[in-house]
Amino acid sequence: MDEWESEPRRKAPQLKDLSLMGIAELEAYIAGLEAEIARARAEISSKLGHRGGAEALFKR
Repeated sequence: MDEWESEPRRKAPQLKDLSLMGIAELEAYIAGLEAEIARARAEISSKLGHRGGAEALFKR
């Protein structure tokens, strides 16, 4: 079984209608998305670190 198969399946979020948003709202939306991307990248790094530690432990 591949690693991605064990992950919970979620529906893709609905896309927002960006044409209804003003420039300030779009900039705030982008800032929020960038913060969420940074959070996701940090979680990936954490999981890779845990996996590396587990692999090192079991390869003894």
